[in-house]
Amino acid sequence: MSTPEVVAEPEPARRGERKRTARDRILDAAVERIASDGIDEVRIARIAMDAGVSTSLVHYHFSTREALLAEALEHSYEIAGSARIGEVDSADLTPVERLADVVDGSLPYPGMLERDWILWVELWLRAARSPELQATSARLYERMHEWMRDEIAAGIAAGDFRDVDPAPLADRALALVDGFGIRALVGDPEVSLDRAREEVWWLLSSELGIEAEIPPRRVPEEK
Repeated sequence: MSTPEVVAEPEPARRGERKRTARDRILDAAVERIASDGIDEVRIARIAMDAGVSTSLVHYHFSTREALLAEALEHSYEIAGSARIGEVDSADLTPVERLADVVDGSLPYPGMLERDWILWVELWLRAARSPELQATSARLYERMHEWMRDEIAAGIAAGDFRDVDPAPLADRALALVDGFGIRALVGDPEVSLDRAREEVWWLLSSELGIEAEIPPRRVPEEK
């Protein structure tokens, strides 16, 4: 294994901070490169250049492409959080508005959410052939499922939604998200993001007894 680059910093806390910052820069660069080029075309030297670090440091953190993809997707999921939840404290929102946020944060809107989706597609393809990535896929899906399920359950508890089993409904809603989302992502003329949004909301509103139209998106699309 290559020796990582050494940064002179006498204070232990500062050394830890510097190391985390370098790793974050590597992951930021990896997310952008995988989204633009695909994991099979990614070159470690290019990621290192984009991140402003040595290739040895990249190899130190990520021994395989699978490891790089898994961590990049975890990183992308975290930094896409602001695009998922918006800028308004969810405590100020109704259950219907919070559920709409889940739908909007699950679809490939331009910007970080779209890049996140592209990494998901890379993960799906490689996880089908690489068992070591299947755990990453299952873990991230569980987080999405929990987010959807918990908002459904919260609305039921508040008396705003019909009393149903939240877990299977979350599964069905995410299946629609995946199906319509991938078609919107690849530019299928029959499935716009607006249609994907309406189809997922139709399922949720029908099952939960929500009579209102889906609220407007709170986060503007990135260009």
